[in-house]
Amino acid sequence: MASTTYDMIVIGAGPGGYVAAIRGAQLGLKVAVVEREHMGGICLNWGCIPTKALLRSSEVFHLMHRAKEFGLKAEGIGYDLDAVVKRSRGVAKQLSGGVAHLMKKNKVTVVMGEAILPAKGKVSVKTDKGVEELEAKHIILATGARARELPGLEADGDLVWTYKHALVPPRMPKKLLVIGSGAIGIEFASFYNTLGAETTVVEVMDRILPVEDAEISAFAKKAFTKQKIKIMEKAMVKQLDRGKGKVTAHIEVGGKVEQHEFDTVISAVGIVGNVEGLGLEALGVKIDRTHVVTDAYCRTGVEGLYAIGDIAGAPWLAHKASHEGVMVAELIAGGHPHPVKPESIAGCTYCHPQVASVGLTEAKAKDAGYSVKVGRFPFIGNGKAIALGEPEGMIKTVFDAKTGELLGAHMIGAEVTELIQGYVVGRQLETTEEDLMNTVFPHPTLSEMMHESVLDAYDRVIHI
Repeated sequence: MASTTYDMIVIGAGPGGYVAAIRGAQLGLKVAVVEREHMGGICLNWGCIPTKALLRSSEVFHLMHRAKEFGLKAEGIGYDLDAVVKRSRGVAKQLSGGVAHLMKKNKVTVVMGEAILPAKGKVSVKTDKGVEELEAKHIILATGARARELPGLEADGDLVWTYKHALVPPRMPKKLLVIGSGAIGIEFASFYNTLGAETTVVEVMDRILPVEDAEISAFAKKAFTKQKIKIMEKAMVKQLDRGKGKVTAHIEVGGKVEQHEFDTVISAVGIVGNVEGLGLEALGVKIDRTHVVTDAYCRTGVEGLYAIGDIAGAPWLAHKASHEGVMVAELIAGGHPHPVKPESIAGCTYCHPQVASVGLTEAKAKDAGYSVKVGRFPFIGNGKAIALGEPEGMIKTVFDAKTGELLGAHMIGAEVTELIQGYVVGRQLETTEEDLMNTVFPHPTLSEMMHESVLDAYDRVIHI
């Protein structure tokens, strides 16, 4: 069977793959993208976007219960879980359709099916109509990742769920166990707890949200505990006994094993890269713990083969994947792009309260040998936060005491996932504390707290 030749083939149409395809097409390359399931990948269909739609519903539900605080009346407040889920799926469908439109607009060929790389520069795609053979000098792997499942804790879609099951729940949990307190686990814990589930979170590390600054983790724990979420740290789920309509979890904590009963368990213990069945090992691609090993430019070491996004390792974030996609497309087109710096990529968790950060934590900065200056500013000192009825939160900044470089920024509170980008831009532009202190922030805004946190690091804070 004759093959079709392209300049660039992308395997996977998630936020890394489809963005790489568009950028390649913009640069004049003949591009094909292969996708086995949904345009937009996990992020648009089963991750970032639909979870935000669910969380928005729970946020509005929470605010409705606070109506009296704002001089409003709301009676008979309730929710329809099926309708909440239907809205979420509708949002995902709309955006997935938007990606398909963008492919057409940019003249990117879309091939729906399962891809395998039989040889260097060749892709075989098993489609509904048979096998299509494609060729390209440059191939980008953007196959993403899936939920990690631990032995004995495997999901069944009934009593034990992955994130996919939690997005389209067969029922509303009454007593919920969430295993893992990373972004995925905490977001689902926040959603279901707000809707009324009695929620327990088990984390094997010594604190929840373990990748965040220790102060932010402690603040989050206090906030979640106030919301009646039970937090179990330095704890491990050893076994799940599944019965009729219930699960007995054997949880080891403090050297002892306790038994707790739940009707639903969500397992959120990380992800594994989708590296199987592609023929990568035969091509000489190095794989380390289910992720493809690459250099700073996402090159695999096999000529013409690149890997971006979740399959290429941490941080496992959609915006990192997209930026890598642009970088690789520009590299293929003959450009000289800058490599993506993982330490300058913000991480956001959309629980209540929200959490966001970029760069080094205070502890990691000190471990790296920096002498640091640290600033903090509480939401209670900000007029806009008080007016919004959101006085709980803080912003923390970490600077190199010698140079004034912004090493890291860490936030918890209302809308911090929107605020963090200010510090991301600051780091990208290599701004110093002086640049930030001389910047005029508009009043009244939550962003003023970003300014005050910088001022606090240098003993110039105004409003505390």
